[in-house]
Amino acid sequence: MHLPSVLWRLGGLIALGALIGCEEQAPPVAENVRAIKTIVVSEQGAGQQRRFPGILEAVDTSSLSFEVPGNTREIKVDVGDRVTEGQDLATLDDTPFRLNVDAAEAEVSRAKANLAEKKTDFDRQSTLYKKDWVSKAAFDQAKAAYDSAASQVDYAISKLNLAKRDLDKAVLRAPFDGVIAAREADPFQEVARGQTIFEIYVEGAMQVALSVPETSIRFISLGTPATVSFPSESVPHQEGRVSEVGTVASEANAFTVKVTLVDPPESLRPGMTAEAAMLLGSEETEASFLIPLSAIAPGEDAGRGYVFVFDPESSTVRKTAVTGGGGVRDNRVLIRDGIVAGDIVAVAGVSFLRDG
Repeated sequence: MHLPSVLWRLGGLIALGALIGCEEQAPPVAENVRAIKTIVVSEQGAGQQRRFPGILEAVDTSSLSFEVPGNTREIKVDVGDRVTEGQDLATLDDTPFRLNVDAAEAEVSRAKANLAEKKTDFDRQSTLYKKDWVSKAAFDQAKAAYDSAASQVDYAISKLNLAKRDLDKAVLRAPFDGVIAAREADPFQEVARGQTIFEIYVEGAMQVALSVPETSIRFISLGTPATVSFPSESVPHQEGRVSEVGTVASEANAFTVKVTLVDPPESLRPGMTAEAAMLLGSEETEASFLIPLSAIAPGEDAGRGYVFVFDPESSTVRKTAVTGGGGVRDNRVLIRDGIVAGDIVAVAGVSFLRDG
């Protein structure tokens, strides 16, 4: 056998052995854990549709005012202006505040000079008292005068700090990024402490404030879906969810309910009138819910099926029997029994799930 042929076969055996060694050391394939698609049960499937008028408002809003009284020297923004956090919005005439700072600084200087004088006297009396050249009463009097002078310095410094704070508060600044919704003051106007100067809101998050009568409030809960419409035809209907339910009735025995819009357009502005439509249950229908048809695993009997309810604490699903009976609406089925509001239900791939 020729030497090149032997070398070629030997090289092949070495390569084969290396491949076998690599295959033996290959790490085990990790288990592919797939996520599941879920929804939170909340949409009622039966009941009476009710409409409630309301006013659009920003979720995050604030009334801005000066913390000190004075005369407005300058108003720097107007309604509709976008402002950034820390931006100057208005200023007061700061002359009185600067004079107060000057007076407080002079008071501090006078108090420190008096303290130095009392300290010198106290040190002298202390030395004499140690040598029994003065009475204890004279020593105590000098010490009391020194302590009082030190307190006067602290008091004067506190007054100076307050004067500087009032000077700083003569400028009204934006507490956060937002839009000016209202302006309640003009230049050269005398304003009181706490008097509203601006209304400011954060763009993007909008909600509708509704007044719901006492006969309907018990059928509304957090998460109840609502369709919000506006008088302007250019604004399409908006989807929303109940985010706040009042617990105390206001005027006319009505309760305040707030519906937060899911994805409000930029054209919406606080103060616009709106109407929210909600499907409210009754004593017989309030436990019925609409869920996607893809969430139902068929059962053996007609009108019966199963859903898989997800438990966040154990990260497992529970196979739960449900009862239908209301037909199918837009690929959603009416469930009358087996689930409650707040349940987390798997809505995809249910054929691959099993109990636990």
